[in-house]
Amino acid sequence: MEPLLVPVIYGSVRTERQGIRAARFVVRMLERRGIRAVLIDPREKQLPLLDRMYKEFPPGEAPAVMRELAELYTRADGFAIVSGEYNNGIPPALKNLLDHFLEEYFWRPAGIVCYSGGRWGGVRAAMQLRMSLAEMGMVTIPSLLPVANVATAFAEDGTPSDPATERYTAAFFDEFVWYMEALRARRAQGVPS
Repeated sequence: MEPLLVPVIYGSVRTERQGIRAARFVVRMLERRGIRAVLIDPREKQLPLLDRMYKEFPPGEAPAVMRELAELYTRADGFAIVSGEYNNGIPPALKNLLDHFLEEYFWRPAGIVCYSGGRWGGVRAAMQLRMSLAEMGMVTIPSLLPVANVATAFAEDGTPSDPATERYTAAFFDEFVWYMEALRARRAQGVPS
């Protein structure tokens, strides 16, 4: 069987962004479980502000970056969403990146990793994400992975500052894998029309 495939969708384009460290940590932890994790960075993908969703383009006419993401998302077993908290909500780059697609997300779980520069770990953004992701057809797993003080929580490459981080985040990743395996099996049997 093919390894699980997870786009790790990161949401900040800010010059001094720190959350990219958390996104790299997520990629590392998924790869250690034998999962193919693909970091989706809005700074690299450069999607335009939403005018037309991928599905609204005639076949073959969507920009190449949208076609690439649609193909990846269609094959994905789940999505790890890594979001900072901007004014109690999610970053605009993340919302824009997510909103270009819809059916590609259906019947797949999402694991929410939220962060902030302070001690609350971006949990208010995570609550907003739960509503949006459900509307997009994703099932958010019950657990969250909040990261407080993100600038000091990880090195630039995603290595945790506290060696215990991998241990106390294991349950989140185990739960995410369980949901991906369960929903992959059910999608293989068909989905409601």
